[in-house]
This record gives sequence, C-alpha cells and structure tokens, in this order.
Amino acid sequence: MTLPGIVRLELPILQELVATGGVDDVRFMYERLIDYFPQLKGEGREALNNGGARQWKRQVQRAGWTLAQKRQLERQRGVWRITANGRQRVNDEAPSFSLVNEAADQGPFAVEMSHGDIQRMLLEIGRALGYYAEKEFEYYDVVWRTNESSPRLSHIFEVQRKGNVDAALAKLKRAYEAQRSKPFLIVASERDTNRAHVQLSQSHTGAFHEIGRVTTILSFEQLAKLHRALIPVEDLLHTFFD
Repeated sequence: MTLPGIVRLELPILQELVATGGVDDVRFMYERLIDYFPQLKGEGREALNNGGARQWKRQVQRAGWTLAQKRQLERQRGVWRITANGRQRVNDEAPSFSLVNEAADQGPFAVEMSHGDIQRMLLEIGRALGYYAEKEFEYYDVVWRTNESSPRLSHIFEVQRKGNVDAALAKLKRAYEAQRSKPFLIVASERDTNRAHVQLSQSHTGAFHEIGRVTTILSFEQLAKLHRALIPVEDLLHTFFD
C-alpha cells in the first residue's frame, strides 16, 4: 500500500478543518481523510486495518506538522485549528469551482434573497412537509429530522451564495457518510446549478465523488417557487401527516 505524500495530504486537512468550523480533534480526522484518496479504499483499506493504521496516522501527523510550520494551522494537544493563512490556501488551491459574484449573472432572486432568507424558506418548507426543521445545527445551515427527538438528520442543506463551494460539499459529504442524510446544495442561480452538476458528475475519483449522484442542487429561484407552492397549503398538507 502506497500512502499519499505529505504535500497531497495538506489541502484535504485544511478542507476538513474549514468544514468543521475551523477546529477539530485530529483523532476524528484520520478516518475522514481516507475518503479523499481512492487508493485507500478496498484493498488499501484492508491494508490500513491490518497494521497500516499507525503508519497512516504518522503520515497525517507529519502533514500537520508541515502545515504548522507554514502557519496554516495551529496544533495544541491533538486539537488542530486552521489559521487565516490556511483558509486563504483553501480558497486559492481548492480544485472545485467558485460561484460567480456578479449580481447581473445571479439573477433577480439571488440579488433579492439573503443567506438568512434561504434558511427561513428551508425551515418553513420542512415544517410544511412534516419535518422538524432547524437552522445552524452543528456545522450545517439547515437540517430536517423526522421528529425533534430523532437522532438522525434526514436532510442536510448548505446554502452557497458566492465563493468556493468546497467547504459546503465537505459538510454534505460528512453528513452523508455519517447517517446517509440526503444532501442538498442551494446555490444562487440556474447557471450555478448547471456548473455544480457538471463538477459533481466529473468527480469520479475526487474528494466528493461519493456524493455526486445523491446530492440535489437547487437554485434560489427554484426554492422560492417550491416555497410559494407549499406554504399556502401547509394546513392541508398537515392533514396527511397527522
């Protein structure tokens, strides 16, 4: 089994830290980082389980030390925290696409609606459909559960108005792997949905290839149309669920 080199490990480590809000215990990162490298699946995974785990952890630690020397993360008693330099590197080097910033390209719905507006609509749609909906749960913009006491997050939503989408995809990937939650990426315009679909469809071996076929991508306008259709009949919908 050939482990990825230290340089190849650096960016995935930073991406994982961005996805967890900037800080995480390295003990939890060892397992998640494996998914960034297809050669560590299948037979590679068996090799890790049969004595290779210590070597893998040592390699991750070496990459973390290198990042600390570059001042892209800070390490303290097993807790790793990304720095401003590290965030800048993710923005500069992340292999996926960035959403357009120009208002003219985003359309009227993107211009009029804020991140908070989209979260509010997702909450109201979820409740209309009989889910327990909550925003800013852990690292996620919006989550749905079948009921308030359910430990499983059935639907996960990340809202991306502009900028690089790697952090959002990393969060969706984590939720899908942990509980097979249904991932949704909400982007500003129809143009962005097309770009996101193309990017995920081409991710056969990349960091996000596992969620490419299961992620639903919607534009702000599509979400607004769904919201307008459901909310007026919310009371009627509840008669089917109660």
